Amino acid sequence: MEIRNQIILVTGGARGLGLAITHALIREGARVVVNYHNSEQSAQELLKKYAEQVFIYQADVTNAEQVKTMFIKAKNHFGHAITSVINNALLAFKFDGDQRPKVEDLTWQAMQQQFDSAVLASLNTTQAALEDMKKDHFGRIINIGTNLVQNPVVPYHDYTAAKAALLAFTRTTAHDLGQYGINVNMLSGGLLRKTDASRATPDQVFDFIASSTPLREVTTPEQFADAVLLFLSPWSRAVTGQNLIVDGGLVKG
Repeated sequence: MEIRNQIILVTGGARGLGLAITHALIREGARVVVNYHNSEQSAQELLKKYAEQVFIYQADVTNAEQVKTMFIKAKNHFGHAITSVINNALLAFKFDGDQRPKVEDLTWQAMQQQFDSAVLASLNTTQAALEDMKKDHFGRIINIGTNLVQNPVVPYHDYTAAKAALLAFTRTTAHDLGQYGINVNMLSGGLLRKTDASRATPDQVFDFIASSTPLREVTTPEQFADAVLLFLSPWSRAVTGQNLIVDGGLVKG
């Protein structure tokens, strides 16, 4: 199915990387369900500017009932069920190496919050999407990961462990759902210049990363968003269970 014919949910789609993904999808002609939690003003601005393509909905994606209701409301609005899901929403997190919890101080509560944000949220949206995706024998689920799983240059224990679990869930889900025409993949970025989460990162860190990549630049949210289009497009119809690292070539594999 061409991107322009899809109805695509972007969790956390009104800010940061999610907003860049939303704009890329709008540019391609898709209809977009913009999920937000706290970014109502940004979501309303999207609705005002792109009323024919955008449906906005406030929901906590770690709450299964709120997610189910969002899927029903979006289906009623567009007259067709959501065809594709991008699990992007991120619990408030700052990439600040100086302030990160060291392993001696790490709490399970912090770990649990990140697991809920990554894995539980993905489980909720996947389960809410399944019935209609099975009927259509088509679905695209894209989970947003991190290259810190392959290269934990800064040991953000809670965030990285949760994304590693999400990668495993991506691969097992791809195996389970392929029979229904549903492709499940992950896109993993490095530090992006700049999002709310990376705002606390010093410029010298960005400069060091840029000098270490073959492309000699830090990936932007807009560049990352363009890579999302690959896994939504017909060109990747035989690709599932994969993790594509989008970081300018910094991390291999």
